[in-house]
Amino acid sequence: MAKHLDLEEQEQLDELKHFWKSYGNLITWVLIAVLGGFAAWNGYQYWQRSQAAQASVMYDEVERAVQSGDAAKIERSLADMKERFGSTLYAQQAGLIAAKAYYDKGNLDAARAALIGVIDKAPDPGYQAIARLRLVAVLLQTKAYDEALKQLSGVFPKEFVALADDRRGDVFAVQGKKDEAKADYLKAWKGLGDRVEYRRLVEVKLNALGVDPGEAGRKVASATPDAGENK
Repeated sequence: MAKHLDLEEQEQLDELKHFWKSYGNLITWVLIAVLGGFAAWNGYQYWQRSQAAQASVMYDEVERAVQSGDAAKIERSLADMKERFGSTLYAQQAGLIAAKAYYDKGNLDAARAALIGVIDKAPDPGYQAIARLRLVAVLLQTKAYDEALKQLSGVFPKEFVALADDRRGDVFAVQGKKDEAKADYLKAWKGLGDRVEYRRLVEVKLNALGVDPGEAGRKVASATPDAGENK
């Protein structure tokens, strides 16, 4: 009986050896690839966490420089941030707060450069949209109206579309193009929800141009034939 079992074990062992000889290298390389990929993923996650931690520290430096009002320090810390962590969200946040500080101090060229840096590098469309809308405000100050309209001509995430319409209305308004301004302000007013506080400001702009957005909406509704009339 024991001999019979020994023969079975030997046959199984021979089969295993044959299988390993045929597929052993393939299995080994697959395991290496899987484990290597797992190690690479863990390494990438660690690298990302490390990058985020270091970027956070540098963002704090930019924030402190902004709070101090030291323009040279803002410029230096922002440049360091862009050089080392330019692709991170922290860098885009730093660009936005630095641009605001420059704008508040009347340094429009520096504000413009900081915002363009965010537009060019931000991986998040929301940050790009915020930077473009703020850049238009800077361009309005410098009367670069064509460039402002160019910034507003691109595609915006849906939550920023109404704000882009409003800003476009601002550009037309300062150019004295009242009809175009009214049209874009009205689009912005319609695009903003009833509970959005900013809608009231858009309404004020429309009122200043002699437009009651509520009345305009009612006129459009009354001029549109209902389904029964179309039949």
